Amino acid sequence: MWGWWRFGKWTVLIMFLHIIAILIFTKGFLLTRTELPHSSHCSDLSQSPCHSSPSSSSCWTKPAVDRLIIIVLDALRFDFVAPSSFFEEKQPWMDKLKVLQRMASENPSSAKIFKAIADPPTTSLQRLKGLTTGALPTFIDVGNSFGAPAIVEDNFINQLIQNGKRVVMMGDDTWTQLFPNHFNKSYPYPSFNVKDLNTVDNGCIEHLLPSLYQQDWDVLIAHFLGVDHAGHIHGVDSTPMIEKLEQYNAVLEKVIKELQNQSGPGKLHENSLLLVMGDHGQTLNGDHGGGSPEEVETSIFAMSFKDLPSLPSEFDSSSCEPSKNICISSIPQLDFAVTVSSLLGVPFPFGSIGRVNPELYALAVCTWNLDDDKTWNNQDQTKLEEWLQNYANVLCINSWQVKRYIDVYSASSVIGFSSEDLFRISDLYSKADENWSYTKNLSSYKNGSSNTSLPVLKRQIVAYSNFLSYVAELARSKWTEFNLKMMGTGIGIMLLSLYCHTLAIKKLNKSYGVSLLSSRDSGISFGLMLTFFMVLIRAGSLLSNSYILKEGKAANFLLATTGIMTLRYSFMKNKMLIEVSAAIFLLLTFIFRIAIEVGLYKQAATSQFMSSSSSWMLGISISQSLWTYMAEIMPILALIVLGYFLYKSISSCCWGIPKYVIMGTILCYFLVALHWISESNILDLAHFLKGFGKNCIPRTVYAITLVQLSLLAIVPMFCKEETSNCRGSLFVKMMSILSACSSTIIILQGKQGALVALGSLLAGYCMMRLQGIEQHTVSGTAGISILDPLPVLQWSLLAVCLLFASGHWCAFDGLRYGAAFVGFDEFILIPQAILLTIDTFGFSHILSVFGLPLFVAFPSSFNQTEHKSLFPIKLFWIFMVYGLITAITAAATILCVTIQRRHLMVWGLFAPKFVFDVVGLILTDLLIFVASIYYFNGLEDRIGNAELRRLW
Repeated sequence: MWGWWRFGKWTVLIMFLHIIAILIFTKGFLLTRTELPHSSHCSDLSQSPCHSSPSSSSCWTKPAVDRLIIIVLDALRFDFVAPSSFFEEKQPWMDKLKVLQRMASENPSSAKIFKAIADPPTTSLQRLKGLTTGALPTFIDVGNSFGAPAIVEDNFINQLIQNGKRVVMMGDDTWTQLFPNHFNKSYPYPSFNVKDLNTVDNGCIEHLLPSLYQQDWDVLIAHFLGVDHAGHIHGVDSTPMIEKLEQYNAVLEKVIKELQNQSGPGKLHENSLLLVMGDHGQTLNGDHGGGSPEEVETSIFAMSFKDLPSLPSEFDSSSCEPSKNICISSIPQLDFAVTVSSLLGVPFPFGSIGRVNPELYALAVCTWNLDDDKTWNNQDQTKLEEWLQNYANVLCINSWQVKRYIDVYSASSVIGFSSEDLFRISDLYSKADENWSYTKNLSSYKNGSSNTSLPVLKRQIVAYSNFLSYVAELARSKWTEFNLKMMGTGIGIMLLSLYCHTLAIKKLNKSYGVSLLSSRDSGISFGLMLTFFMVLIRAGSLLSNSYILKEGKAANFLLATTGIMTLRYSFMKNKMLIEVSAAIFLLLTFIFRIAIEVGLYKQAATSQFMSSSSSWMLGISISQSLWTYMAEIMPILALIVLGYFLYKSISSCCWGIPKYVIMGTILCYFLVALHWISESNILDLAHFLKGFGKNCIPRTVYAITLVQLSLLAIVPMFCKEETSNCRGSLFVKMMSILSACSSTIIILQGKQGALVALGSLLAGYCMMRLQGIEQHTVSGTAGISILDPLPVLQWSLLAVCLLFASGHWCAFDGLRYGAAFVGFDEFILIPQAILLTIDTFGFSHILSVFGLPLFVAFPSSFNQTEHKSLFPIKLFWIFMVYGLITAITAAATILCVTIQRRHLMVWGLFAPKFVFDVVGLILTDLLIFVASIYYFNGLEDRIGNAELRRLW
């Protein structure tokens, strides 16, 4: 280990600096919104300038409904609910929830469809927190979606419990994680198994209808998950999705029918309100998490079981479809918590910054009754005035609560809002409050004219609405508290790590006689200049959101450019072998380009390319039998070719434990092929084979991989290899570790995995043939080696291409969650997290780092007269250069996300890219650390410690 530590101490230092830099920067950039420990109480209203309700049983507002039924349909797209006539083109999934459309058409004043706008990120956890607290979500909480912590901030559910309301919950168990011990009754079901479309929904159906007859609750919450899971696995344009929507329609028909039957005078649901809503939307291939219109646009269907008049036109923002008499309004989800709190008469959550929505509020709170002939008489005017007075008072409480929260937040938070912003907020509130004093005095006169009071009340409502809208928009634009000092410190440490990285490479060059300069005239080599130029282009491009969206295509273009430059060089030097390798390399980049293009189609939510096997890279859905057979056969042929290469490596230069490891991998390839055959739609296999292949085969592959890695890690510590062939030993160790990791990665990737693995292997071979490492002897002494960083850059660009070609991209909806359940039917956090990590970073990081010795270990890479002491030096040099390229890219991402922190797409695009890059950097550092220990272990014994000490 002495020889490893000579090199590895630089790796440890750089990794430590990266971790510190990223932690500090993340603390400043992804700083969570300060969650205040305060809660609203009924007694707080005495501090406000607003009217207190004359009802002794009320708190802040007079309760408008006695019972509330909230049915959450997870990932409910807007076009699932709205009529197809509202859209340019009718799709198969539209008009399936017919009962909601029918109710909105037949009862326009008491049933309404809303387009609900969510705030990104659109993961379920963030949306549930936003819906219940009335606050904006914070980006850093996305990771908590895998294990939701309890909400400590004041929220709608907490207010219900504090004020004696009884709450029953059924469905998604995220609710019980967020609100432990809050429900009088709860029927939670596990929510993370995306392959399970029915367990949660069946549990909701089982308990929902019987609960409608029970009197032991005031608020009922039923959270269905089938649509969300169907989208993740099959996409929106799929038969399971249509079946789920039709099932929901049948359930909602029964629910509405039962509520209508019990809505008469004196009956159980005489004064109930039904809300059918989504927490977020989804793209056409079922993803969500970002800020695209498909992800943030969802629906709320609200229905009161009272005969209500229409809303005053001044507050009706509906767009109507005349033929069906359906009008649709828009509502920010930010308004949900405060609106529902006002309807139930409980205090508004302390941190809520939403506005009581007039259209949703009017569905339950109407105190005027217009004549059938719509003739406005004095009594109608009086009733309308009473409603406006009531709503103005609710907005007064709403505005006072928001102003109180902003004041406390600004005083308690580290940064808060700027003085300019606070002045503007105070000015708007002061003007509205002054007008409110006049409005109260006007309304206190019994003989006041309605013609005078109505305009005053409307102006008052507009003043409060302007204040609340300004606060909401200000919070959206500046809510995240960017701690610029911490961000600057993180950037500074990151730049220091780059300096240390460069210093380590420079020290290596100086100490060991390794050079990046041209041997002919001591000038800078063409490879170094091209590498520097390519890295600079890629780093600068990260400022563009368009580049991030098309990063895979850009990396492929840069990779192809390096291949063209190499081909041009081979023509100049008349090297036929290099010309052939360059041509093959360019052909492979073209194939990767096609694969990346298909991945971009999936990223753009075009489900046309998704076949029945969601992991199939090309997603061929053409019904022609030729394409179907090719889709089934080509991956198995690729596995056979990979197995043949491994077999040849055994027969030529493999011995000992590595031989058994590679034999185990060939066995795994056979099991993977059997697994794919068992799931084939072409072959009608026996039922027992299908059942065996589903879980047993993947688990067997995982077990064999674990045994292989354990052998490679433990056996060399006790058994020393008796060989002086450093190149051969390094090659065998590389083949062993790559083969051991490949089987698990391939089975997780699905049928695309074998093709991607074969393509990366051929591309690596071509790069090795094209690399510009030349051997030179200066003044008659061996040891001066000219190293070209261009092949290492090509390997780094290839790793980026592999990430995108395997169906991933730098966003949370780019994670293939289905891979976490290969071999498992139930969700278990640690195994699923490990499998998802391996699937995401398998090709682009794990195999790429462990495959770097390809440029050192392959027999044809070296002059046979090269001194054996240069092997560890070159290996360490390649690791350091690869790490430096990755670190420069991550540092550029950090700088760009700092510059673009106020960009419109910061949370939808730049922040996810930042997360993926810094996680990739830490993973690369860790893998280089492990790979260094693995490859250097025993290498000093074959070279000689004395020789290493002399060189150092």
